[in-house]
Amino acid sequence: MRIPPDLAHTLAVTVTEGSLEAAARALHITQPAVSQRLQLLERTTGQVLLVRSRPVRATPAGEAVIRYARQVEHLDADTALALGLAGDARPQLPIAVNADSLATWFLAPLARATERLGVVFDLLRDDEHFTADLLASGTVVAAVTTRGDAVPGCSVTPLGTMRYRAVAAPSFVARYLATGATTAALESAPVVDFDRKDVLQSDWLTARHADPSLPPRHRVPSSIEFAQAIALGMGWGVMPDAQLMQHPHLVELGGPDITVRLYWQRWRTQSALLDGVQAEIVAAARAALS
Repeated sequence: MRIPPDLAHTLAVTVTEGSLEAAARALHITQPAVSQRLQLLERTTGQVLLVRSRPVRATPAGEAVIRYARQVEHLDADTALALGLAGDARPQLPIAVNADSLATWFLAPLARATERLGVVFDLLRDDEHFTADLLASGTVVAAVTTRGDAVPGCSVTPLGTMRYRAVAAPSFVARYLATGATTAALESAPVVDFDRKDVLQSDWLTARHADPSLPPRHRVPSSIEFAQAIALGMGWGVMPDAQLMQHPHLVELGGPDITVRLYWQRWRTQSALLDGVQAEIVAAARAALS
C-alpha cells in the first residue's frame, strides 16, 4: 500500500489548523474537498485517522501518517536545496527544545547553522520530559529530550547532563531559612516552579525528605523571569549552572544537585540539512554540558 503524499499532507494541515474549515482556507480548496480527501485517506489505510472534535486531533494511526507527511515535506525541501531548485525559499526545521537549554546553550549553534546552511527554525518549547511527544506526533523533526530510547523512526545521540542547584535570594534565606534548610522550613517556604510540568523542585524536596505538596508555589513560565523571581526573593528554585553564573549573589541551599541527562533525537532520514544542524548542536552541547 502506498499512502498518497497529497492526502497525508491534507491530514497534517487539518490537525495543525484545528478544523476542516481552517484547513480548507490554508490549502485553498473547499471544505467538502478536504473532507473527501480525508475520507479517501481513511479508506486507503483502513483506519480512523482523525477524531473530529474541536479542535480536531489525530488518532495514533493518524500521527503515523502525519509523521510520513512531514518527512516527505522535509525530503522535498532538502532535495530542492541540493539541486539548487529552492530559489529564494529557505528550508524550515521545526525543533522541540526545553526552556533551560533554549535560555543557555541552544541558540548559538542554531545561529551558526542559519549562517552556514541558510535554514530557518520553528522552535517549540516544552518540558524536556515531553518534547519527545512532539517528535512522535510528527510535529517536529528533532528534539532535545530526556528520553534515551528512540522514538519510532528516530535516532538518538547523547548530548550531556545539565546540573541544577537549589538557590534563593539572601533576603529570602533570612526570612524563611534563617535556621537552615530544615525539613520544617522547606515545607513552608515558597517555591518557584516553571510550570505545572516542572518537577525539579519537587524532586529536590523529596531528596531532602520534605513533602513537596506542602509549600506554596509560584509558577513563572519563562526561564529569564523564573530566575528573576528567585533573585527578587519570591521563592527558592533550582537553576542550571550556566544560568547561575548570571546571578552570583544567590545563596546555594545545599545538596543534592539535580542532574538531567539530555539527548538529541531526530528523524532517521538521509538529510544533509539535518546532519549539518545536528553537528552544530552536538558540538555545542558537549562543550556546554557536563
